[in-house]
Amino acid sequence: PFPVLPYLSHMPSLLVLQAATDLLADSTGVVDTITRAFDLSSGVLLGLTIRFVFIWVVVWIANRIVRLVARRIVKSVDDGNEDRLTSAEKRGQTAAQLIQSVGQVATFTFGVLATLNLMIDIGPILAGAGILGLAISFGAQSLVKDIISGFFILLEDQFVVGDVIEAAGRTGTVERMTLRMVTLRDLRGIVHMIPNGQLDTVSNLTRSWSRAVVDIGVSYGADLDATLAIFKDEAKQFGEEKSWQDRLMGPPEVVGVDELADSAVVIRTMVRTEPGRQWECAREYRRRIKNRLDLEGIEIPFPQRTVHIRQVAGAEVPE
Repeated sequence: PFPVLPYLSHMPSLLVLQAATDLLADSTGVVDTITRAFDLSSGVLLGLTIRFVFIWVVVWIANRIVRLVARRIVKSVDDGNEDRLTSAEKRGQTAAQLIQSVGQVATFTFGVLATLNLMIDIGPILAGAGILGLAISFGAQSLVKDIISGFFILLEDQFVVGDVIEAAGRTGTVERMTLRMVTLRDLRGIVHMIPNGQLDTVSNLTRSWSRAVVDIGVSYGADLDATLAIFKDEAKQFGEEKSWQDRLMGPPEVVGVDELADSAVVIRTMVRTEPGRQWECAREYRRRIKNRLDLEGIEIPFPQRTVHIRQVAGAEVPE
């Protein structure tokens, strides 16, 4: 019985060989069927197959190159600090997204057209597609408007990925940009996709530098000059705090009394910050000034109203 073992040890390779033989036989039958159906010789069919494979290998390589270029752009502007995005990083991410989206569409379109050209003459098709495209452009004016607007947004560098903008009644961080639309994510995490043609007016809240405007009301009974001195001292301490100096662009400025409101005297402080840092700096300054006013015994009043009662002579006063 033992001489059978060597043959058993070769069983897997024999099974693979048999499967390959069966597949080759089946594929030969398929090839014969295709050549008879299209009245082609096996040599012509083999040439078409080789060219088809070559076209899509080129498409795959081109897509890989596009992705590599996009990654290289992002890597070249990366400063290693993940806590904040510099303007160069924002521009790099925007350019990378645009190159990747346009490159993928272009390479796929090339692959489809080149494949069709293997079987039929696509010259008349391209001419007809040009006429059809002209007809579609009249019917899809909003799409054309979106693309043209997106082109000028990118050309003029109005905003980039990572900027916080107000547009079309929405406010959020730009997560993605294409020639057709902009994707915003607001503070609640909601994603808004806005066509570029609807971006009539765009307010960029994080371009070059930002500013926090902090209005705080104090009681009418407070000594105003002493209160202003307290605000200026607290603003100076905040500006000299080492842990916050990398987010501030100069010391906070107490500009003075901004409003005599119904219930309070409003004192305004302006804090110039690095782009996108205005909200956290404003929160920290409010925390500090609230603690300081409590320490100094200066009231931040609640809304209140003074009512004057006038008594007419001879009128009865209700009990």
